[in-house]
Amino acid sequence: MKRILTLCFVLFLIPFVSLAAEKPVWVTAEGEALQGELDTLKEIKARARRDAQNKAVEMAVGTFIKSHTLVSNSQVAEDLIYAAVRGKITKEKTITADWDAQNRHLYKITIKALVEPVYPEKGGGLFAKLHLSKTDLKEGDEVKIFYSVSEDAYVYIFSIAADGSVTLLLPNANMPDNHTRAGRAYQFPPADNRIQLKAMFLPDYKGAFAEERIKIVATRKKEPLLPLGFKEGVFHVYDEKSTGMIGDLIRRLNQMDLADWAEAAAVYRLKK
Repeated sequence: MKRILTLCFVLFLIPFVSLAAEKPVWVTAEGEALQGELDTLKEIKARARRDAQNKAVEMAVGTFIKSHTLVSNSQVAEDLIYAAVRGKITKEKTITADWDAQNRHLYKITIKALVEPVYPEKGGGLFAKLHLSKTDLKEGDEVKIFYSVSEDAYVYIFSIAADGSVTLLLPNANMPDNHTRAGRAYQFPPADNRIQLKAMFLPDYKGAFAEERIKIVATRKKEPLLPLGFKEGVFHVYDEKSTGMIGDLIRRLNQMDLADWAEAAAVYRLKK
């Protein structure tokens, strides 16, 4: 007899955390430039300022991202566009600018910059599509996930419960290979796999329905996107308090070029 793995989808109807717009932040950063034999003073100063500006933006982006790591993992159910946040300096003040006291060939500058969050539009590059076998389910119904990518990619499939807990469905202990070919239609679980996904209410749930999400993230290269959660059968699970999970995911995606990753989501409703 085939082994059946049943996923008990959590029923607690807790509103998902919505994305709050970040505000511009002031940061202080130091830049430096080493004088070469053919460098002019103007070139050295410009290079040091660019170094300081780049560091200021990097610091600000870290602040923007951190603002999303202190809340529930239910954020992963929302658009991950905030993982693509970049920064733009809108105001800048020079605090100090001079040659280093120990190395007279090293020019240093310290600036205070107001950095505004920017969300660049995704142009070309990788795209992902996702849909479910059913979007209106009754308890015990089997769920199948269908997905495809525009380019060869590595696909990560998440099930996000309404209480913020996240289950990484793919890759898993039985299916460690999540490489996906461009233009092909994929199904999870595969037809020849022993895993089955069934929507189930918790025994003590009193409500009449629950709404939850399936999310996929696709990357061009195999990426260590997540820390290890705790094992539940063949899957890794992250409870609603594992805020390190969403923080690590956002930071990793932010380090990647926008064209090198994509996401898609689908919502289903579970009724008694």
